Amino acid sequence: MANPPDGLPVYRVLTGPDDSAFCRRVSEALDLGYRLHEGPAVTFDGERVIVAQAVVWDVEGQDANRAGARHRPCS
Repeated sequence: MANPPDGLPVYRVLTGPDDSAFCRRVSEALDLGYRLHEGPAVTFDGERVIVAQAVVWDVEGQDANRAGARHRPCS
């Protein structure tokens, strides 16, 4: 598939509490064909651990930065 499904952007940052729901969201992105970009970022907000994980979609053999992902809206 040349582009992500359902109009999704080629670069996404998934964020949320470090729980099973967050892990499912990352797994769903991987199942769609995204790949992890680097490792996760982790912080503590005083009550819980918050995680961020970037995922990218390869466009015709290009990495997400060269495919113009920096200029697309994130979701």
